[in-house]
Amino acid sequence: MIWNTRINQMTKTKYPIIMGAFAGLGKAKFAAAFSNGGGLGIITALNYKVDGFKKVLQGMESMTDKPFGINISVRPPGVKTPYGQLTEDDYLKYVEIGLNEGLNIFTTSAYQATFIGKRVHEAGCYWYHKCALPKHALSAEKAGADAITLVGLEGAGAKHPFQNTTLVNLTITKKLLKVPIIAAGGIGDARGFLGALAMGAEAVCFGTAIMLTKECPASTELKEKWLNTNIFDEHFHKKIYDFEARDIKTPSTAVAHRKNIIPIKDFIEEIMNNAELILKSWGFTSNELNIIS
Repeated sequence: MIWNTRINQMTKTKYPIIMGAFAGLGKAKFAAAFSNGGGLGIITALNYKVDGFKKVLQGMESMTDKPFGINISVRPPGVKTPYGQLTEDDYLKYVEIGLNEGLNIFTTSAYQATFIGKRVHEAGCYWYHKCALPKHALSAEKAGADAITLVGLEGAGAKHPFQNTTLVNLTITKKLLKVPIIAAGGIGDARGFLGALAMGAEAVCFGTAIMLTKECPASTELKEKWLNTNIFDEHFHKKIYDFEARDIKTPSTAVAHRKNIIPIKDFIEEIMNNAELILKSWGFTSNELNIIS
């Protein structure tokens, strides 16, 4: 089946799916595997020192001939990165390397990144920004973001005190934005993927779900521990839905959909093939799903 969305048009990928940005884990080999599976692999720039980043991007040529992008997580003022406190010029060094290596998609997260978006647009490329709230999504759109990754409360990692669920985020924000939305937060199977598209997204960002793949550099011990996670357990519930949470070691609710550790290509094929079967069971007969709006 041909999947046609505005995100596909920008990324030139087979499927409207994007790899999440992983601190420590979002390395080139992992991103290449995701790209080879038909999605947009993402290298997390701050996993590397800037003086070695060019070599990392050049090394992707031996691992994939498919599109990929980079993520730059901009820290709020006063918050250090693994390399100390970075200035705007420091972040832009990663951008310049990406531009020089021919990258077309740049994603940002964590804090305001308009200065990155401006430089990316000057080069004729695309800027996606990750948000937790509709009002932040509107602000990013006004600043020029070409797409918004909108993460719901079901997602892993730090929460915003006023964050809402993935369902509420998508259905409300779809009415507010003109740029396409990339859904994130607790999505881990074909129905979740299709549900996100039905609620207004034009792509899905996978995080926890792809951490349980063979190519993810997380330890086997952690993966096996997560496979045994009970998302209905009171302890898990208190962690994942805690608005004050800063625990990045708790998986999202997507973990419930994974039963074993499989190659990332198999994960993607499982999602997309099952999504196609579900559409056919609903009476959809076309060989193309076009949701460009």
